Amino acid sequence: MFHKYCSSISLFMYFVLVGLATTLLMVQGQVTTRVGFYSRTCPRAELIVKQTVEAHFNSNPSIAPGLLRMHFHDCFVQGCDASVLLNGANTEKTAGPNLGLRGWEVINDAKTKLETACPGVVSCADILALAARDSVVLTKGFSWNVPTGRRDGKVSLASETSNLPGFRDSVDVQKAKFQALGLNTQDLVTLVGGHTIGTSACQFFRYRLYNFTTTGNGADPTINPLFLSQLQSLCPQNGDAARRVDLDAGSGNRFDATFFRNLQNGRGILESDQKLWTDASTKSFVQRFLGVRGLQALNFNLEFGRSMVKMSNIGIKSATNGEIRRICSAIN
Repeated sequence: MFHKYCSSISLFMYFVLVGLATTLLMVQGQVTTRVGFYSRTCPRAELIVKQTVEAHFNSNPSIAPGLLRMHFHDCFVQGCDASVLLNGANTEKTAGPNLGLRGWEVINDAKTKLETACPGVVSCADILALAARDSVVLTKGFSWNVPTGRRDGKVSLASETSNLPGFRDSVDVQKAKFQALGLNTQDLVTLVGGHTIGTSACQFFRYRLYNFTTTGNGADPTINPLFLSQLQSLCPQNGDAARRVDLDAGSGNRFDATFFRNLQNGRGILESDQKLWTDASTKSFVQRFLGVRGLQALNFNLEFGRSMVKMSNIGIKSATNGEIRRICSAIN
């Protein structure tokens, strides 16, 4: 089980991964990203993003899960093209699943600084991908090398956000949404593990606590009984729907594998998260992240970086259908 430490073998694997990633070339059709894309055109690009994210994190740590979630939501609609950042009527930003996103000001701040240092060079999509990585590192997760060279999209439609995984989705629905983008079941479990940081409002899971069934105490039977009483105290039936609760109980500010231990113990907050333990096709990956005896162990932090690189190369735009925005909230 990997929580705060990893074995020497895992560390060796990590450095091998980092070494391989430095020469990584991701190809989608004829569009490519690569590590170090800005090494000549804007050599301080990654440092500027890192310093900007860190400055905002120091004053408001909640931007870390916010930026990670924003990158995820961006990639699942139109690909990783910063379409989620665009303002306007009926854009992705206005859709229900995106109303709770946070961290817009961090991306805008980084973009302003990059336009001063290297005008018209660094895309908003790359800023978001880098900021997601930096957010994980700031919450004590492993780093990974982010391939860059994305372009910003010119289309953003609220109607397309139905592609986003939902908190009531069955595992089959979740798998279908991931598979449609080239992500497999392991990627699904790994990326959902990003819920190790961040919170959810009571309105998104309170239905599990009351009148979920017509038998027993009325609650979702997969919830640990002791944990149920805690959640009912935090989210009374007629209480504040906007009150926020850690998605990873007991470790909501640290990027680690305790999220999966909570699923094993019936302490998942979202219904879609807890189903990863009750469905056999995903449970085995949860168990591997926990180091269950008899299964080949997986290091969550290592696998998260790998799946993030894979996800961040969905739907890369070309010069024909993409651009380098001057302002992240508007097309040029």
